[in-house]
Amino acid sequence: MDARAIHRMIQGASASNQAPGVDQPLNDTSEQVHISALALLKMLKHGRAGVPLEVMGLMLGEFVDDWTVRVVDVFAMPQSGTGVSVEAVDPVFQTKMMDMLNATGRPEMVVGWYHSHPGFGCWLSSVDTNTQQSFEQLTPRAVAVVVDPIQSVRGKVVIDAFRLITPQTIMMGQEPRQSTSNIGHLNKPSIQALIHGLNRHYYSIAINYRKTELEQAMLLNLHKKDWTEGLRLQDFEIHRANNEKTVKHMLSLASSYNKSVQEESTLTSAQLKTRHVGKQDPKRHLEEEVEAAMSDQISQALGTMMMALSA
Repeated sequence: MDARAIHRMIQGASASNQAPGVDQPLNDTSEQVHISALALLKMLKHGRAGVPLEVMGLMLGEFVDDWTVRVVDVFAMPQSGTGVSVEAVDPVFQTKMMDMLNATGRPEMVVGWYHSHPGFGCWLSSVDTNTQQSFEQLTPRAVAVVVDPIQSVRGKVVIDAFRLITPQTIMMGQEPRQSTSNIGHLNKPSIQALIHGLNRHYYSIAINYRKTELEQAMLLNLHKKDWTEGLRLQDFEIHRANNEKTVKHMLSLASSYNKSVQEESTLTSAQLKTRHVGKQDPKRHLEEEVEAAMSDQISQALGTMMMALSA
């Protein structure tokens, strides 16, 4: 007896046991995946850096309630692929990364994984489906996010989130999910995604981008300056005040760096690796302050000379 005959028998038995015209109560699965601006930028940057290969990583966040999955951060995994699928997850790397995050005060859990499809849309291959199945065995509400860094442009990110449909639901002939919420919207499925099993083996989840005021200010200032910004002169009083403030800050960083060098002899090798994690590294910040101060002085002097020549 083939699978189609078994499927027809199950449908006939379920139809005979129920009164006609009665709707079956289904769970409301109108979920939304809230992706932060930091996580989205990291995914796009990681995917763009891996072109033409596929890359993957894990998403950190929390399950707020039955309808909300919040993704606050992501980290890359050392896997890549050459076809339409990536390799399996490295459990050793994942365990070490989670231990390091917990040591630095990041208590978020893994809520799913992401990978890139450079140039060929958002859908799950058979290998991606197997990878998602392994995630759902550990966390039933795990989410698989697919991003296309090639088709993504400014103002429109080609991204989608998926979750598998259980085989029991398919065998019983029931709808895989129902959405009773009017918040958000689903992406229109492409022909390629429908061919590869969308709404048959996995379904799409609505994605929302919730940004704080600081994230909005950060995103608005990404491409704000033009090429003439470096040649504009500052007010000399403001420039002098900034120089004094920078020198005082550099003096404080130099003192902190001197103290850090003296403490190196009392720390173990394991403590030396993570002593600056989550804290201010005085050496790196001192180098950045010196470079910024030198660039500012050169730009101010160059602008002054150009103004004197033009006058």
